[in-house]
Order: sequence, then structure tokens, then C-alpha cells
Amino acid sequence: MRSVYIHIPFCRSICSYCDFCKMIYNDLWANDYLDALLKEIEKYYEGDLIKTIYIGGGTPSSLSLPLLNKLFEIIKIFKLSPLNEITFELNVDDINEDILKILKENNVNRISVGIQSFNNKKLKFLNRKHNSKDIFKKIKLLKSYGFDNINVDFMYALPVEDMYIFKKDLKKFIKLGVEHISTYSLIIEDNTALKINNVKPIDETLDYLMYKYIIKKLRKKGYNHYEVSNFAKVGHQSSHNLVYWNNEEYYGFGLGSHGYINDVRYENVKNLVKYLDGEYRKEEYIVSLKEDMENEVIFGLRKLEGINIRKFFEKYDKNIQDVFNIEKALKNKYLILENEYLKIPEGKIYVMNEILNMIIK
Repeated sequence: MRSVYIHIPFCRSICSYCDFCKMIYNDLWANDYLDALLKEIEKYYEGDLIKTIYIGGGTPSSLSLPLLNKLFEIIKIFKLSPLNEITFELNVDDINEDILKILKENNVNRISVGIQSFNNKKLKFLNRKHNSKDIFKKIKLLKSYGFDNINVDFMYALPVEDMYIFKKDLKKFIKLGVEHISTYSLIIEDNTALKINNVKPIDETLDYLMYKYIIKKLRKKGYNHYEVSNFAKVGHQSSHNLVYWNNEEYYGFGLGSHGYINDVRYENVKNLVKYLDGEYRKEEYIVSLKEDMENEVIFGLRKLEGINIRKFFEKYDKNIQDVFNIEKALKNKYLILENEYLKIPEGKIYVMNEILNMIIK
């Protein structure tokens, strides 16, 4: 079984921190885009069973209701596993009864809401258009429609916040009572408004203190820290994102999407004109055995449970310790081996990149 990511690149406004493939919504462009999306899917989908679908962006909820229905008609081409997970990203200000009815009718069973913050100063800095007062009301509306698997995005380490603002913000996220919280320390990416305006990141020490506080507070509230940036109540881990972290195959459809199928990794074009003209792929290459094993480690160590070394051997016919420099990392406790799982201790997950540089030859 494989998974599917579908990218909808349209937004009603552009966030100051976002470097994803996106553009301002235009109904005519969006309609033409969906036509091209169908053609891409028909060209590359191999008819296999699909276990997860993730509809992201951009802002999928920016689509008009007729175009949203059109999108779901396209998605019916996929053969779904009975135990599927279908995630749809929503902006707070797009949540209303009309869109929720469409999502329910089309068996969406996981919602991801881009809240980012309750603090109006932070929201303005990020160029998010919703009002903090609307958030609880909109989450309550989601729950009233039977959506019981909700993720919310929480962004922290902004130059406009201190520890007091940060803690107060996190407390409100916890009060939402949702099943999953994704946390993101602000990264100032190229080609974003923040980068153009020469905004500087906060001090690394403060960033780390915030991260430690998140781990401590969310654990106390019953959230399992299962991946570097993700926390979930029991039974509510993101099945789709685990496909990435387990280095499994998935389709990526739409502008700027990435995919991994039949040992080939690919990236789609980001130019709308080219995409509408049937030019879907920007780059594709066969993944070597060495790179595949490295990806297994890079992605797998993002999970707090780590990598099962027996499964690694079964997949590659190689012992992980013969491929990577793990002995020194184990000796210095940057890695631990526990019940066949090689993992980074939670206290050192913050310096994961340094650990990866240490162990990958």
C-alpha cells in the first residue's frame, strides 16, 4: 500500500513565513489547475491500494465550494484501503458548516488546522488573517460535525514574543482539547517576507528553553512526543506523516509536490503555466542503496521510538552498525539501543542534525 499527497497551491493571502509553492487564489486558475491535477493523477497513479491521503497547500480550504466538490470527484479515482486516513488542511477563517458538510460527505476523517497562535501580535507578524477569538468557536464547530481527529499547528520562537507570551499561547492550545499538536520553531526561509525584511531569529538558548517547556507541558497533559515536532494522544499519531518518517513510498501530485515511487524520488514543477501545459515533473532520479539507507536513518531518527535494527537488516541485508558510525554515538549517549530500537534520547533530540552528521559516513 502507498500514500498520496495532493498540493493545492492557492491562498487568499500569503503568510510572511511561508516558503511553500503558493499563489493568490483565482477561481479560473484553480479550475484549470484541478483539470491538470486529474490528468497528472491519471498519468502516474498505478491503481494500487492507498492507505492515506493528505490534502495540503497552500490552502486547500481556499477553494470555492464547487471546486472543492470537483477536487473530491477527482480523488475518487484512488482505491482506498478500508483503514484509510484522509487529512484536509483548513484555515481557521475558512471553517464553516458548508465546507464541513462537504468534507464529511467525502469521508475526510482527519483535520489539520493552521492556527499558529492565539496571540494577535504573533498573528499579525505571521500575516495570519483569523482573529484569536474565533479559534475556540471554530474548533467546537469541527467537533460538533463529528471530527474527532484534529491536529492544530502551533508556531513559536517568534521575535515578537517572550516566555510569558509563549507560555500563555501554549496554554490556550492545550485548552482546545484536540488529539494532535504539531509544533514549529520559526525558521526564516529564503523567498519569504520575513527574509526580505531582514528579520532575525531569536536567541538559540531561548528557542531551546521553549522547546523543552513544550515537551514537558504536553507530556503532562497526556500527549505522546512521538516525533521531533509532533505530539499526539493515544491512537492519534499521523499515519500519513509516518509514511515519510518510515521511508515508505508515496505519490505527490500537484504543483511543487515531491514523491517516492518505485525507488524513484521526484519533484514537480512550481510553474503554473508549465503544469497546466502537462509538464509535471521538474526532476526525478533513482535512489541508490546508500542514499536509501541514509534516508532510513535521517527520517527514522526523527521518531522518538527510533529505528528497528532488525527491520533495517531485513530490508537492506546489512547491519546498521556496519553502515553507520554509531558506536561512538552510543558510547557518548547521543544514541541509545533499547529493545531492538536505535534512537536519540529525548533530551538530545534538539541537536538531531549534529548527531546525524556524526553517524553518517
